Amino acid sequence: MRRTVYNEDHEAFRETIRAFIEAEVVPVYDEWFAAGQAPRDFYYKLAELGIFGIEVPEEYGGAGIESFKFEAILYEETARAGISFGGSGVHVLLCLPYLKAYATEEQKKRWLPDFVSGRSMYAIAMTEPGTGSDLAGMKTTAKLSEDGTHYVLNGAKTFITGGVHADKVIVCARTDSPKADDRRHGISLLVVDTKSEGYSVGRKLDKLGLKVSDTAELAFVDVKVPVEDLLGEENKGFSYLGQNLPQERLGIAVGAYAQAAAAVRFAQQYTQDRTVFGKPVASFQNTKFELAACKAEVDAAEAVCDRAIEALDAGELTPAEAASAKLFCTEVAHRVIDRCLQLHGGYGFMNEYPIARLYTDNRVNRIYGGTSEVMKSIIAKSMGL
Repeated sequence: MRRTVYNEDHEAFRETIRAFIEAEVVPVYDEWFAAGQAPRDFYYKLAELGIFGIEVPEEYGGAGIESFKFEAILYEETARAGISFGGSGVHVLLCLPYLKAYATEEQKKRWLPDFVSGRSMYAIAMTEPGTGSDLAGMKTTAKLSEDGTHYVLNGAKTFITGGVHADKVIVCARTDSPKADDRRHGISLLVVDTKSEGYSVGRKLDKLGLKVSDTAELAFVDVKVPVEDLLGEENKGFSYLGQNLPQERLGIAVGAYAQAAAAVRFAQQYTQDRTVFGKPVASFQNTKFELAACKAEVDAAEAVCDRAIEALDAGELTPAEAASAKLFCTEVAHRVIDRCLQLHGGYGFMNEYPIARLYTDNRVNRIYGGTSEVMKSIIAKSMGL
């Protein structure tokens, strides 16, 4: 079936990204994988390509395109090539919506040009050791100084993607105590300069997958944050976090679908080239049936993603619909990638084959952005259950 979600401009962008990946990423990707991160100067190349500014208004140096579709193409093309752009996805997918929605005009003029150029890479710090998905339980504090000029930030964060290379971090912290009837009260968002005294990057975490995406622990000891760098209103941070979740979860859904589609492509190519008992592996009935079943699941995931992308662009994607898309697509990817790795036999267990990296990279999709169990709870609540 013909896809209708993309037009000629999107497909031209796809061709540009595919050529860029082949020229700038594929030849050095094994080095990035061994190092555990993409080099910082690679982000300048992404900026030159215009990737960081697609959805940034023109007055701040961007293209001013209000659409998620270009971001979706990035997911599809990086998965197709079996590579990633490191922690840069957080810069655009997670951080930009907060800057666009809650920054003042003065802050946008100060922050967005460097955001677009890659001179300032952003990360967002929500999760803390011991709290996991319970954001209302965060302990990091930001107390207003006596003269009212700055906040004093203390605490720690973990699982911060992009945390090693980040120049600025949107930190979620308590500026007031929770209320007896509202644990979510008192959380604010602060844009913290990583060069600030008392700010430190701890361990670069050794993850099961996403090896090229730098993920770190962060610590704050009496970090002074100017009041001018408060993002949005004080104590409203929790509500802000919830408003971006549909787009974040759709991004994970699209990424999972793209990984599943790539897995089928890798498995089909491998089984056609690999000979066993004098015959191509693809000639056996089991191989044909497995690939056919996987293709059918990928087709269904594609349809879910396309419908959700259109809904997001139209401003109509609900939290429950985004949760449904994430749940379905991540579960499909889990099944499909596992079956496609099996078709590779022993070679599927080797990191030199992209299917092995897909297998480990994919696992986190059912955890971050809200676990599959949380997605089920959101969907069930929307059903009145």
